[in-house]
Amino acid sequence: MKATFPVFFAAVLALGACNNSQSGSKAPADSPSVVKNAPAGAKPVISFEKQVHNFGKIVAGEVVEYSFKFKNIGGSDLLITRAEASCGCTIPEWPKAPIRPGDSAYIQVKFDSKGRPEGYTEKEIFIEANTEPAANTGPRITAEIVAKK
Repeated sequence: MKATFPVFFAAVLALGACNNSQSGSKAPADSPSVVKNAPAGAKPVISFEKQVHNFGKIVAGEVVEYSFKFKNIGGSDLLITRAEASCGCTIPEWPKAPIRPGDSAYIQVKFDSKGRPEGYTEKEIFIEANTEPAANTGPRITAEIVAKK
């Protein structure tokens, strides 16, 4: 019985933290990911121009690409060390060189619908960089996969 209390307590804390991060009104999908007029600090801060790109209807087996523009609005060079997608069918390519404060760059996302089920799909990009925190949830792509005719 004593062993279940710490597990229960940890679960309650985790759920509370998740609920707090999603409270308040949601911004439109196209809004930048960082609040405007954010003070530039010593750490780099990544801000995407667009959070979601919808490819619309794509034919099963089609490969589509989109480049997400982002800006370093922080106070030091931004260095992205890794970018991954929520699925192996989506491959992000990111700049390997540091992005200076105030400069912009692109993360190219390629989605291969081959072997994916028909219907709505959504894939998220996760970014690891020298930001605070180091792990960042990046932009998303969406599409509706339709059968070949």
